[in-house]
Amino acid sequence: MAPASYVPSTFRARAPWFGGDLQTLRNFLRRPAIDLNPWPERRLELAMHDGSGDRLVAKLHGPAPPKLGLVVLVHGLTGCEDSFYIRASARQWLGAGYSVLRLNLRGAGPSRPLCIQQYHAGRSADLRDALVSLEVHDPSLFDQGLFLVGYSLGANLLLRFLAEDAAAFPVKGAASVSAPIDLKAAQRRIMAGRNWVYHRYLLDRMREEALAAPVPLSEKHRQAVMSAGSVYAFDDQVVAPANGFAGAEDYYARCSAQRFLPQIALPTIVLHADDDPWIPADSYRRFDWSQNEALSLVMPPAGGHVGFHGHGSKVTWHDRETGRFFAAVTGR
Repeated sequence: MAPASYVPSTFRARAPWFGGDLQTLRNFLRRPAIDLNPWPERRLELAMHDGSGDRLVAKLHGPAPPKLGLVVLVHGLTGCEDSFYIRASARQWLGAGYSVLRLNLRGAGPSRPLCIQQYHAGRSADLRDALVSLEVHDPSLFDQGLFLVGYSLGANLLLRFLAEDAAAFPVKGAASVSAPIDLKAAQRRIMAGRNWVYHRYLLDRMREEALAAPVPLSEKHRQAVMSAGSVYAFDDQVVAPANGFAGAEDYYARCSAQRFLPQIALPTIVLHADDDPWIPADSYRRFDWSQNEALSLVMPPAGGHVGFHGHGSKVTWHDRETGRFFAAVTGR
């Protein structure tokens, strides 16, 4: 059940980042260096348990056992441990006294050379396997409990994990930021004419990830990657056949987080902006949030996609709000 003591705060955009597009683009247009050097990192390789031999690279900061708990950060589509929002969130949590794990999903960033396969929006078993491997590496990391934060596609993956696998771990709270809980609706929105710049950017980055495989790709697979002229075509020609889906529609239907929301039993804050240019807010309005008391939906009218650059602080509002939620969960 969500903590009764948690009351959402109001989001107000910080000048000059007004409107969903500027909130979204702030992470690309202005990227100050995020110094994590005060918290030395340890590089971990976390084994997957599906027989593939794939390993996920993660960066661990902070003491073991953690003082307040371990926060695991899960990036979005074409992101990695060094995405601006991941580094900014890591600094905020470390400064608050938590230990932090910056996880690279299968085939993303530093994980790419160690992975034959790649992540997708529903591959929540990879998060489960990563946590199992992490506990084997150092059980003391779980002594104060886990706090899980996912962004965009990583948030969709996280919500599925919370419904299916979280009970096996000492998860105290979770946060979803800008999740595409209806993958079909998100695909339609990103391919809308007004989003052609975003669409082209994502498609180019998706191709780069796929082509950076540590082993030579088959000619068929390479042609599928290169010929995909849209995110939908990429999901249909590359993601779906590589992961046992009948096609993009099957992938979207089976992996959209909206179908897993009723099963989540752990306190979870779900943050989404009404003006998110990538993910339609109607996806959130179609779900009856009152049917699951574990979920706290906070949907301000502004904030963009993984933006939330708010008035009064350079710390993103989604980090501040998640911090308030986790504090309410733990009674701190």
